[in-house]
Amino acid sequence: MPAPRFRSLAALVAAFALALVALTVVEGAPADASRGFTARGSAHQVYAVGVRPGAGVSLLDAHGDVVKRQEANSLGGVLFRHVKPGQGYRVRSGGHTSGPLTVHGTRPHQWNKSIYQQSMPEEGYGYLTTRDGTKLAYSVHPPTSPAGIGGTTIPVPAGVSYTPPYPTLIEYSGYGYADPSGPTNGIAAIANVMGFAVVDIQMRGTGCSGGAFDFFEPLQSLDGYDIVETVARQPWVKGGKVGMMGISYGGISQLFTAQTRPPHLAAISPLSVIDATATTLYPGGNLNTGFAVAWAKERQQEAQPAGTGAEGTQPYAEQRIQDGDTTCKDNQVLHGEAASLMRKIKANSHYRPKVADPLDPVSFVHRIGVPTFLACQFQDEQTGGHCPSLVRHFTGTKKKWFTFTNGAHVDSLDPETLNRLYDFLMLYVADQAPSTNAAALRAAAPVIYREALGTPPEDPITLPADPVQEQPTYDGALAEFESADPVRVLFDNGAGTGPTQSNQPGDPYPAYEHSFRSIPVPATKAVSWYLGGGSALHAQAPGRNVDRYRSDPRVLPGTDFDGGTGTGGLWGNASQWSWDWKQRKAGTAVSYVSAPLPKDLTTVGAGAVQLWVRSSTRDVDFQATVSEVRDGHETFVQSGWMRGSERKLATDRHNIMKQQPSLLEPIPTFRAEDVRPMPSDRYTKVVVPLYFQAHAYRAGSRIRVTISAPGGEQPIWSFAHARPVRGAATVHVLSSRTHPSRLVLPVVPGLNIDSPAPPCPSLRNEPCRDYVPFTNR
Repeated sequence: MPAPRFRSLAALVAAFALALVALTVVEGAPADASRGFTARGSAHQVYAVGVRPGAGVSLLDAHGDVVKRQEANSLGGVLFRHVKPGQGYRVRSGGHTSGPLTVHGTRPHQWNKSIYQQSMPEEGYGYLTTRDGTKLAYSVHPPTSPAGIGGTTIPVPAGVSYTPPYPTLIEYSGYGYADPSGPTNGIAAIANVMGFAVVDIQMRGTGCSGGAFDFFEPLQSLDGYDIVETVARQPWVKGGKVGMMGISYGGISQLFTAQTRPPHLAAISPLSVIDATATTLYPGGNLNTGFAVAWAKERQQEAQPAGTGAEGTQPYAEQRIQDGDTTCKDNQVLHGEAASLMRKIKANSHYRPKVADPLDPVSFVHRIGVPTFLACQFQDEQTGGHCPSLVRHFTGTKKKWFTFTNGAHVDSLDPETLNRLYDFLMLYVADQAPSTNAAALRAAAPVIYREALGTPPEDPITLPADPVQEQPTYDGALAEFESADPVRVLFDNGAGTGPTQSNQPGDPYPAYEHSFRSIPVPATKAVSWYLGGGSALHAQAPGRNVDRYRSDPRVLPGTDFDGGTGTGGLWGNASQWSWDWKQRKAGTAVSYVSAPLPKDLTTVGAGAVQLWVRSSTRDVDFQATVSEVRDGHETFVQSGWMRGSERKLATDRHNIMKQQPSLLEPIPTFRAEDVRPMPSDRYTKVVVPLYFQAHAYRAGSRIRVTISAPGGEQPIWSFAHARPVRGAATVHVLSSRTHPSRLVLPVVPGLNIDSPAPPCPSLRNEPCRDYVPFTNR
């Protein structure tokens, strides 16, 4: 095992103390290892290691009755899940029985506070022991020795010096974050440039961390609580408190951890996150077999035991085991007990509150009480564009700021957003004026964006001026920051002008912005355009119009997780539009275009497409896509999906989104008992919820909506199980005064559009193509 890097004798002593603490902090009365195995109690779980591989293992209650039976895995580990909290449990195998064990509930209240005595080095690799004895791998990157980004190390700028104690951030995920050679993304390096120490820590059951993996089970949140409270107590951490930061997986984990309310958590900054699992995994009730399923398969594969020949495990764990890291090797014993994510996905194709709600941030972010900075993108090709629905649910804190824009998954790190993120972390975690390290961040920005976005050296991306950073004092900067409205929307991202005014179309600069108190924006109007004759959208419902199309999901199946349009290819400038937004062929869709708009119109929020339809098959999936037509071009704006048999809408707050449904935000129930086949002898109403958008339609533009089978309108997302599974459905779309099929958009009156129409292409992750008129059948 390679020796970790220690910066001082004190750090070496601290590491020795950590080893001693790890031997004493584990709760429970484990069986003596000489008798065959060690058993521990956890939160609704009991685990044992050192069991003979393949041996039968029984879990006994306080009365000696068998409550569960399992076989030990090939490494001699066994995990009993869903165990009722209580005392006196024992584990029996091969004639040996453990001492009494306590099984705890999932309340954050700590049952083993002695773990907070652990010491961690201010730099280097190590293991943190949680309340149930599980050891989590971590890597500490102080600002004096920054982490790398894309293989490039960003040096500490000349004239800048950092001394402990450091303001500290935690990045917590199931990716290879603890890799000593550098985490899987560059967030840690960016934070180091800002002057923060970063603790990259690996979720249980992944990489070199112990335990068994499951997707955001309560125990992962309790681990997050323990991580915060342990790191915050380190002598090299400034102020005895820590913040959290991260993007995607590392952003979602912050929401789960913060809801447990660790006392020493200062603030969180989640980027590019989900609002509910259904909106990414089952859009409209249709399984996303592209990114979502591929991501789950990858997480499940990476959670398998390293060092055993299993394919797809995390490379850094394999390397550490080869180099003699016995802790990493021992931590693999329970990896084989990882939950089957694919089995869980199949078992939960419909909304089951007891299963879904604990996994859906929209159900629990009201419990978050610390300052929060959150950023998401409307066209995010990974987590999807439904994140803004979280805004109204963040009721537990008054210090909350949200930034939304058009763009890809990585655009939560665009210059305007990165500026605001930096200000937030400096004010609420570092307790310093952002002017302190702003120059260092600005100097590093071109390197950051060259690595993150693939921009060429001749097109450097730099940070714009920031009024908060111009304030020399902490109080002045705080007042300036807190004067901003909570919701900030950046419009026409990709069509703006950077500080040097030499940028190219597609560079991550917005053309202008607006701020609001909330989403939905006050005074928003639900404006309707009606599907009618002549393949047109009308201001009024037509007398009667019927169009038909052949719904075949195999016509444009979409792109998969790594099918040539992988995430890296979407993040560059020209390459983000290369996923080839294809035209629909005649007869495979119906499409309607409005007359030229007489004046500017801005939409902010969610929307819907209400359809009166009749299908030749018992089930059919719908995809609705909104686009803008102007100057012979068509620009993608947003899509939505809905399965015909899942069409029943919720009528109250007892639904997956925990909010009152509305004309602009219809909410399907997604309950199995509400599934109904599509009637073939009459028209029935199907409402397709649109994901959120913020788009500026200039005067003279036309709005288009296209209804088709799912696929082809979102990079990486695919729907291999879309209905009909075989063949095609003939779908008739009726629109009349009594059956008004219509597009409903969230129009915010009175908003200025402060820039000319963007060139084609330029808007980030909003592809632009030649406009081809479409004649409905």
